[in-house]
Amino acid sequence: MNAPPELETLRDWLRFAVSRFNQTGLAFGHGFANAWDEAAYLLLNALHLPLDVLEPFLDARLTAAERAELAALMTRRIDERVPAAYLTHEAWLGEFRFYVDERVIIPRSFIAELLPDGLAPYVRAPQAVDSVLDLCTGSGCLAVLLAHAFPAADIDAADISSDALAVAQRNVSEYGLADRINLIRSDLFDNLPAKSYDLIVSNPPYVTPVAMEALPHEYRHEPALALAGGDDGLDAVRTILATAPRFLNPGGLLVVEIGHNRSAAETSFPRMPFVWLETASSTDSVFLLTREELVRGR
Repeated sequence: MNAPPELETLRDWLRFAVSRFNQTGLAFGHGFANAWDEAAYLLLNALHLPLDVLEPFLDARLTAAERAELAALMTRRIDERVPAAYLTHEAWLGEFRFYVDERVIIPRSFIAELLPDGLAPYVRAPQAVDSVLDLCTGSGCLAVLLAHAFPAADIDAADISSDALAVAQRNVSEYGLADRINLIRSDLFDNLPAKSYDLIVSNPPYVTPVAMEALPHEYRHEPALALAGGDDGLDAVRTILATAPRFLNPGGLLVVEIGHNRSAAETSFPRMPFVWLETASSTDSVFLLTREELVRGR
């Protein structure tokens, strides 16, 4: 789109962006819940302004070059439905910023909400956790959060995608964690070292074919490999439940995110004593099991 000449100030552009976002029915869910929040973020980011300060700049007049840049940004967001995180190459989980591009899904894990408290009360002493596996690490966001939640732990972060691991390497390096996070190319457990862990965390692909077909255009920019979970969304989960006991220490914990597939999981594994962990935005998307429960629930 060309920059409309009437849009002179940041206030003008913010009003215009919110109106167009709502008018064209953009889908939100990659970090922002509504048109206002996402428009403010995109505009402030593009203008290299503080993301938490809007009011002092609202009536600032934009240069011709700035207006052209914002017009190009609006075209990609509105016409091409590119998610905001791919436009800015950043995504946030709490206070943590991560580099992202279309090689990885945009970070939005429910598990991330559980890590600031170190998975309490199920992990009583976070400082005593020595070894952690992040399975299906993607951008490496959970591996970085795990390194902060469990400061004494060495972390293996595995993914089948070499492209995703390249993004994860960038995030691991930016947080100075290359000496604690070991990135491994592996199809789930297939290429992991012969070792066991105190904690295994996984946010695997879990979207069903019906749900894949119904995804908004924004989500179709994400790699399908990281989303599609088979006919019932549980292909990767089955392998994880069957194999995880071999990779867990006695008393070790498995934490897995499965989206909206609780009913399917409980039907497929009726003897498995799932503990469903509550977060601020979900009550039945993440389960926890001990190694011993995994063995008994087979």
